[in-house]
Amino acid sequence: MADLQTTLHDIAAAIVDSPDEVKVSTEETDESIVLTLSVAPDDMGMVIGRHGRIAKAIRTVIKAASASTGKRVTVDIR
Repeated sequence: MADLQTTLHDIAAAIVDSPDEVKVSTEETDESIVLTLSVAPDDMGMVIGRHGRIAKAIRTVIKAASASTGKRVTVDIR
């Protein structure tokens, strides 16, 4: 699970103008993992992208990286 947190943090930090303000928190249950990504308000548009394309791509990469966990992984962007 630490790999997922690190992967999400690295992806988001590469996209935004303020990489120091990128934070990832994790909530895990028996069946799922919820990763919450927090970025600076000015960087929110960069993480979401036009029509949500970048957010969808981030979720796809994390879903692929989580295939070995056997749990459902959700990425929330705040």
